[in-house]
Amino acid sequence: MEDAEKPVTIIRVPHDLPERFSQDERCALTPYFTNLDGPVFALRNLPEVVKGALFARYSRSAKSLRRLFLDEFLDTVETGAVAADLVGVERAERLYERVFGDYGDDSVAQLGGAHVACEGVSNVLTKVLERGRLMAYLEQSTRYVPYTDQVAGQWKYLIPHELEEHQLRDRYVSTLDDAFQTYTKWFGPTQDHYRNRYPKAPEDSDAVYRAVIRAKALDTLRGLLPAATRSNVGIFGTGQAYEQLLLRMRAHPLEETRRCADQMLAELRKIIPAFLTRVDREERGIRWSRYLSDSRRKTGEIADRLLGSVKPEGSAEVELTEFDPDGEIKVVASALYETSRLPDRQLLEAARRMKADERAEILRAYVGNRVNRRHRPGRAFERTAYCFDLLSDYGAFRDLQRHRLLTIEWQELSTDHGCTTPVAIGEIGATKDWQRVMDRSSEIYEALTSESSTLAQYVVPMAYRIRYRMHMNAREAMHVIELRTAPQGHPAYRRVCQQMHRLIAEQAGHRAIADAMTFADHSAVELERLGAERNTERRRREQARDV
Repeated sequence: MEDAEKPVTIIRVPHDLPERFSQDERCALTPYFTNLDGPVFALRNLPEVVKGALFARYSRSAKSLRRLFLDEFLDTVETGAVAADLVGVERAERLYERVFGDYGDDSVAQLGGAHVACEGVSNVLTKVLERGRLMAYLEQSTRYVPYTDQVAGQWKYLIPHELEEHQLRDRYVSTLDDAFQTYTKWFGPTQDHYRNRYPKAPEDSDAVYRAVIRAKALDTLRGLLPAATRSNVGIFGTGQAYEQLLLRMRAHPLEETRRCADQMLAELRKIIPAFLTRVDREERGIRWSRYLSDSRRKTGEIADRLLGSVKPEGSAEVELTEFDPDGEIKVVASALYETSRLPDRQLLEAARRMKADERAEILRAYVGNRVNRRHRPGRAFERTAYCFDLLSDYGAFRDLQRHRLLTIEWQELSTDHGCTTPVAIGEIGATKDWQRVMDRSSEIYEALTSESSTLAQYVVPMAYRIRYRMHMNAREAMHVIELRTAPQGHPAYRRVCQQMHRLIAEQAGHRAIADAMTFADHSAVELERLGAERNTERRRREQARDV
């Protein structure tokens, strides 16, 4: 007779008790986890693909992450230090392939990331690189980096591959050389002009004053720089975000963009190869890029056929083209939603019945006492949105395009909408030179447009206007407007965002929402960087005292 089955005792361990590891296990785990006893910890010294695969497996296991790592992601546990090759890239690839099959590639590809630097790329390409929402970017600034030096006898601009054997190549080079020479010629006089106009205050150090004057001069002259001007861009993103970026780049009509995509793919495969297996496969990424390219081309053909003869009407620099007249009512209802038990429909009805001062009282309470612009109200402000059609100079567009929690679309850069000329250009006597650069650029733009308007963008100076559309909810509008109207901002985008703020209040009639943007700054500022540079120097002094 078989023995009676013994009862199974289940011991439940409270979540607040630390998981116990043997000494050998602790030695194995130490290099890869920031602590071994607490419920909150970080991973370190692991390839991105291992971290991604480990987290994906984590979602389907009852084990703790550290136990899962020991049991399934580390072959052996040795006394002392663990050999690094046990968690090397080759093993990571095998782990990823297994998880890939179990859970699908998209979820895993969100869990690993990489930093990539793209150097010497044109400003045309930077806008392609910085289009994705779920990535982080830093770009070389025309406010802090002067373009007065040559590299190997050439100014810092790109000559597109399409022009290498082109009959317009020499004219292209001559035109852009003139732009950079003019920029360099007036850099010193522009600084002298601002020194004479704004003498150094006794309380400012030489370093602060020098930085402020330099930034003011560079802001004034940046309109001379063409879109071909080279820049450096630092990017951080997940494997999935890079895949989407590369698919767009490989479908782009410009060869610079496609070549950069090939270079990025080669470098990314050295660190997160498994996340990018689909990009250049015929049945996956190549087909995907072809879809993007074909849809773009066909839409352009239809637009030319239906709208090619239609002339654009005159428009203001900023136009509010879409808003919800009941937007504030809906924001009030949403503000009450989390703290009530009522359905959305009832809250909307209640908000409509309220007096204007009652709704304003609710919004004031919801917004609270904001100490600085980073104190933003919650998601109720996402209930209403605004669509702005903009026609600003390309320099301002470059700054505003970096905002990503919104929808931004832009037309090709051209010389069709005219250019801006800073007042200081006339004051220093540079108007003739400025206009010559604009005229020469417009002439070669027209010559290149007969072959490709996309290629012709390279020659257009940043002073020329570009048309673009920004659609954002009120919460993002608060962020954009308050950040971009700050006194240290460039005058071009400050003016744009100040107009946005006024249109929300006056045209949309959302005065309570506009009033909530308490850090929107409509003041006139002469030396934009002065306050910021003073604050920076003060912080440096405080840090030096603390050392």
